[in-house]
Amino acid sequence: MKTINNFISLFLFASLNLGAIEVLEVKILNSYSLNQQFPGKLLPIEQSKLAFEIPGKIKIINVDVGDEVQEGQILAKLDNREAQARLNQVKASFDLAKQVFDRFQDLRKQGHISIQELDKAQSDLTIAESEYEFFKVKLEQTNLISPYSGIIQNRFLDSGTVINQGVPILEIIDSNYVEAHISVPVIYLKDMKIGAEYNFKVNGNDTNATFSRLAPMSPGGSDSRLAIFKFKEFISPGSIAKLNLKINKKSRGTWVPLRSLSQSDQGLWALYTIDENNTVVRDLVEIIYFEDQYAFVNGTIKDGDLIVLGGAAKIIPGKKIN
Repeated sequence: MKTINNFISLFLFASLNLGAIEVLEVKILNSYSLNQQFPGKLLPIEQSKLAFEIPGKIKIINVDVGDEVQEGQILAKLDNREAQARLNQVKASFDLAKQVFDRFQDLRKQGHISIQELDKAQSDLTIAESEYEFFKVKLEQTNLISPYSGIIQNRFLDSGTVINQGVPILEIIDSNYVEAHISVPVIYLKDMKIGAEYNFKVNGNDTNATFSRLAPMSPGGSDSRLAIFKFKEFISPGSIAKLNLKINKKSRGTWVPLRSLSQSDQGLWALYTIDENNTVVRDLVEIIYFEDQYAFVNGTIKDGDLIVLGGAAKIIPGKKIN
């Protein structure tokens, strides 16, 4: 809007006052700018509810809402005494099976046992090793591990709670980046480029974000699509982000106040100009784009024409201005 105001002000400064008629001089341009603002919400790129994969009793929760955590950090623990005891048991069985197999290999080389007996010892070792690895995993599952670096968004339970597997304990959001989800009309998307940077206003500050991708068309027959923009800096999720969209469109025409236009036939508009003989002439134009109280038009007008600002209410076509 600032560009239009400056443009119009230039002509008002140069306008003439012929009697009681205020006019402005036409300057034909080869392009115009679209200026639109679209609001949306900032969302974390990753947001996860974390739960234990096994049932048990919560021994301790090491973090609380608002805490920053690192990838791989232990966030909470279950009572692991049973899992540790079971692991110790299968570890002893595994060690014994390994010793038996090693001994049977020596005996087989000496010809004291059959090949079947050696195969049986190897099978027992394989089973014992599998059980050992299985219960190592079960012991590891008594720890709730942060999948990525982030911030604790929610804490749902406390220490001492007995839970089933899959019950959410904590919620974590990624603390590196956020995205803005903006509903943008399709007519503007064709002039936007994925990978390009666009300006946003967030919490009163200007910042840039990269147009990363498009989501499917919005439901309900909307003519908009969800455009997703990635910010390089972390901004508090939930904030309102406003996309300041400015697009330069190539089109021949000029800016005129809406009050100088009158509706005509077949979708065209009329405005009135004063020719070199000071005679009022009716010109037909097409509105290409309008913003607030101004329209970008093209038609039969040309450089140097004097447009009557009041339109038909201020003038009579064919009248000669003295």
